Amino acid sequence: MKIVLVLYDDPVTGYPKTYARDTIPKLEVYPDGQKLPNPKRIDFKPGELLGSVSGALGLKKFLKELEHTLIVTSDKDGPDSVFEKELVDADVVISQPFWPAYLTKERLAKAKNLKLAITAGIGSDHVDLQAAIAKGITVAEVTFCNSISVAEYIVLMILSLVKDYIPSYNWVVKKGWNIADCVQRSYDLEGMDVGSVAAGHIGLAVLRRLKPFGVKLHYTERHRLSEKVEKELGLTYHENLESMVRVCDVITINCPLHAETEHLFNDRLISQMKRGSYIVNTARGKICDAEAIARALKSGQLAGYAGDVWFPQPAPKDHPWREMPHDGMTPHVSGTSLSAQARYAAGVREILECFFEKKPIRTEYLIVDQGKLAGIGVHSYVAGDTTGGSERAIQFKK
Repeated sequence: MKIVLVLYDDPVTGYPKTYARDTIPKLEVYPDGQKLPNPKRIDFKPGELLGSVSGALGLKKFLKELEHTLIVTSDKDGPDSVFEKELVDADVVISQPFWPAYLTKERLAKAKNLKLAITAGIGSDHVDLQAAIAKGITVAEVTFCNSISVAEYIVLMILSLVKDYIPSYNWVVKKGWNIADCVQRSYDLEGMDVGSVAAGHIGLAVLRRLKPFGVKLHYTERHRLSEKVEKELGLTYHENLESMVRVCDVITINCPLHAETEHLFNDRLISQMKRGSYIVNTARGKICDAEAIARALKSGQLAGYAGDVWFPQPAPKDHPWREMPHDGMTPHVSGTSLSAQARYAAGVREILECFFEKKPIRTEYLIVDQGKLAGIGVHSYVAGDTTGGSERAIQFKK
């Protein structure tokens, strides 16, 4: 079989020969009791850089032994890209949300042999799910592998925005001691109302981590949490998003991107938020209207916006989020820490082992299977396509 693996580029300083730490903690189960990936073996040391081209998710030896053809590339955008050319006769495509190989309807039509699309991470919105359903292609992702990684990053971003940390750091870099400049937009999180859009693996983990900060917690979710959990965390449930954003000082977006959440945060919704609110978005960039966010920051309706998700990815150099004020944007890194990479690389290996041996893939990994939404896909997605506009990712190269 032919496997095409699309990963982000190696470090500009070269692939690391040593690492800051010798080991990473070994986990046995996720917080909800789900078992971690359990392949028959792995050919990498946990804590290594696996998500870039040279790391190849630790799959080279495994696939060579089975005499499969492996193509590893970071060149994914445009009709002349390596990915576009190799996709035509690929049996399996693997990519990450951080550097997604967009599988549009047009690309899937060209991929005559494609049977399986794997997301090395969580979030499969870079695949036209409706087209995958029509073509009988299985779509799978490594559920929960980096949910806690992202939840930790969200807490970091909330505090960075509210405390206005980044400008203060920049004054030190510039050799200054400008305390008045540093604190004129700095507040305490304590006592604020914080709301989560969705309370799945990531959203719930964020709410749990924020409880000790003395905040008032809110959430909205298609699948309401149990009364026990609501009472334990002191959560206020909102039946609709509009109700929640009106009362919250901070909103953290933790829902999947699908047809019903695309451009959910637009001018109309943002206008209903408290003046001076903050938004943290580590879910997907396209859940927000990029221009609306930039306008709200410039007008003061929003006090800050932080996130590490953009659309498309990589974001063109003229993307409005590269120039807007009071932001805390990073490239899509929250879910690809070295700790997370060990889990999602092992999960990809587990999925491939099942696929090659014609064994069932874990239900919790499935998004689309046998011509319909399946597994976690039924819970989290609606059939549709959110890849429109992804062709603009090629502009990053220009």
